[in-house]
Amino acid sequence: MDKKLQNVFNDQIKNELASGYLYLSMAAWFEAANLEGFAHWMKVQVKEEENHAMKMFDFLNDRGVRVVLQAIPQPEIEFSSVKEIFEKTLAHEKKVTALINKLYELSKSIDDYPASAFLQWFITEQVEEEKNATKILETIKMIKGDGSAALIMLDRELAKREG
Repeated sequence: MDKKLQNVFNDQIKNELASGYLYLSMAAWFEAANLEGFAHWMKVQVKEEENHAMKMFDFLNDRGVRVVLQAIPQPEIEFSSVKEIFEKTLAHEKKVTALINKLYELSKSIDDYPASAFLQWFITEQVEEEKNATKILETIKMIKGDGSAALIMLDRELAKREG
């Protein structure tokens, strides 16, 4: 595998783990706010991000490439609202989509067909990730006034997410 592609894959493993760490921080905020359904949704998201990192980890190992783990920066820990968290979640997923797209473009430019085929799954996955964050954010935006009853109902709905 091309050295530059190896490096970008290793970077993306770090990025996927950092995503999970960010979502775990958001889950901690939700727990502190007594919004256990939101916290549960984020914890499921953490597992998904870890799964994404492990898929890349295994892919590199399958190709005989040494995985080089990198430091994960501390995530943001303070948030002002549920709405802000989901705005940040959507923005973060769009950032990840851009990173995956760049990784795919690099794999195509150097004719690494196995990497290009492997990355198709991630491209499709990012459509789902952005859709889920958008749907929740748009629902939150519909909550007007005090909105505590609607927020509690949404919290209960998000608690049903399966991992």
